[in-house]
Amino acid sequence: MTVPSLLDRLNRDGFVVVSSILTEDQLTKLRDATQKATALARAGKWPNVRTLPKQFPPWPTATPEAPPQGIWGVQSMMHPDMPNSDIFVQTYFSDAVIEPTKQLLQCSDNDLVMELFNLLVRPDQDFELRWHRDDIPATATPEQELDRLNKPAYSAQWNLALYDDNSLIVVPGSHTRARTDLERNADPYEKEIPNQLLVELKAGDIVFYNNNILHRGAYVANKERMTLHGSAGHVKGSSLRARNVLQHGLKDWVDRVDLGALGERERARAKNMRRMLVEMGHEAGEVGYSLEG
Repeated sequence: MTVPSLLDRLNRDGFVVVSSILTEDQLTKLRDATQKATALARAGKWPNVRTLPKQFPPWPTATPEAPPQGIWGVQSMMHPDMPNSDIFVQTYFSDAVIEPTKQLLQCSDNDLVMELFNLLVRPDQDFELRWHRDDIPATATPEQELDRLNKPAYSAQWNLALYDDNSLIVVPGSHTRARTDLERNADPYEKEIPNQLLVELKAGDIVFYNNNILHRGAYVANKERMTLHGSAGHVKGSSLRARNVLQHGLKDWVDRVDLGALGERERARAKNMRRMLVEMGHEAGEVGYSLEG
């Protein structure tokens, strides 16, 4: 029996898990670096955070004091002012992440566009995201949903778990169709939707998923979570991807990402990917935000 390729599985289900992409040494270094970044963010000493209870950008810029209701994410892991940004840069541009990305986008190094790299963390209180598609509002008609879903995704979005993580809940196959009447009329925080699936990640696993699959997140305050959350795009999709990427506030600093920790081959690829993102920002102008809430 032929084993389905990563792309076959992504096209069929809307997500695909690749197991154990990190060495023990890489996992240890990333856990240490993310713990330090999260401690800064919880103390109000890193301005780019996902604050509770807000689900989608823009999040308020942190003040020198701890966010009053806590955080559930840390933004801008490759920002030059982020402590240990070299470790995050090495991870984002590593072959372990980029090679499956190229398989899923059916492209070469020259087609890749740098996009997002953030961190999802244990919330300070239990917190859930509503059912959503990342770049299609809940108010979209079936025709509007299909108009977007029938276009190529032009992006590989992923979650890389540094601790076991089962926070992502998806409806397999929903990236190829409009919502059913039941899905459309369900409570935004409905606990059980037909055919939903809990994505189970072990530490070091990565899940790639179509970000317009119907999905939600459920995060608990008493379970450690450090899950790197990123994406890379295809140059052909820059205009389609601009809002979803640039709404996270990259334009002010992306040209200063330090690529010095990369080897020669990885650095050449990264420079081109960064250049593509800078060009996207120049061409797109003001993009607004994909979702409200």
